[in-house]
Parts: sequence; structure tokens; C-alpha cells
Amino acid sequence: MSADAPAPLPAPFTTLAAPHRHDAVVSNSEFLAFAARADTPDDALAQLSALRERYPDATHHCWAYVIGPAYRFHDDGEPGGTAGTPILRAIQGQGVDHVMVVVVRYYGGVNLGTGGLVRAYGGTAAECLRTAPRLEIRPRQAVTVHVPFEHVGAVYHALDTFDTVRGAEDYGADGLSMTVQLYPDDVDTFTATLRDATRGAAVTSLS
Repeated sequence: MSADAPAPLPAPFTTLAAPHRHDAVVSNSEFLAFAARADTPDDALAQLSALRERYPDATHHCWAYVIGPAYRFHDDGEPGGTAGTPILRAIQGQGVDHVMVVVVRYYGGVNLGTGGLVRAYGGTAAECLRTAPRLEIRPRQAVTVHVPFEHVGAVYHALDTFDTVRGAEDYGADGLSMTVQLYPDDVDTFTATLRDATRGAAVTSLS
């Protein structure tokens, strides 16, 4: 790959469209599951801090996050492997990414045992994610366009035809230069449309 080649685009992924909550009561213990999008570990841990402040008297604040290849989980005082790991598996099982899940527990006086804890934490987290609104994230490819002044109208017409996000426009001595963001599947068609509309005068390159 040459030094000036564009970086590979990240893969599409499904995350949460909005924060979501699900509550459950298991043998008198209350389990409050909170799920939200997190794009960085700092985002995820900030959510945890906020919930600790909101529920300072809870017995446990167990959690897990998945952000691309990165993941972490924590049992917060529950027996090892009974809380954080089931929450992590719930995230992975629901096929979502860039997600933080915190399950807050208020102990109800009945010991659930290892299996009971795994089912309670994992089940509450999974149900929270299953019922949460979802959002598909599709990365866009940046394309730089340069066109002589006499073909600017054709460029704007093409932009209105495709789902684009327009960047800065620079009017120079020999025409218009601008950067647009397109879905990768549209790049070739967009380029061909510009070429045809400008009789080959438009020049495009990946940014």
C-alpha cells in the first residue's frame, strides 16, 4: 500500500440508538440493567461512574463493555465469573458493538448461588439489550472532487442524487474542489455519474 493510500474503512456494526433500562426481581434481589452506546473506554467508565453516583447504596455495580476488539468486565464483589462474564456474553450474544452494560443489584437477603447469579446477571443484561432500540453504523468514504467552473451545476445535481455529507468547498482559479462523504457502495456509481455529467472533466480521488 502506498504512503498516501486511504486507510481502510472500519466495518459496519450495530449499536444502541438510545440508552435503555430493564429491571428484574430474582429471589427478592433487584437487578437494574442499563445499556448504552459507548465509543471509547472512557465513555463506558463515565457511564459506570454516573450510575454509581445515582445508586450509591446498591450492593453491586457489575458491568461489561465491548468496543470493537476491546472488551472489559467486572464482578464488583460478586463471586468470580458470576456477573461480569455473563454480562459480556449477553452483549456478544445480542450481536451489538460499542456498548456498555451495567447491572445494579440490591441484595434481597436470599443467596442465589453461582448458577443463580449467572442467570440473573446474564438474563437481565440480555433482556435489556434485546428490547433496546438499535442503530446500524455504516462508515462513509471521503471522496475529493475537482471540477471546472462550467460543470459545477452538474456536480451539485449529482450530490442531490446520492446520500452524501458535504464537506468544505474551495473555489480556486481553475474550478471547484470539495470533499464529500459517501457510503462505500455508492462511490463507483457516483464517480461514473460525475464523469458522464461533466464529459470527463470531473476528477475524483479517495481521501
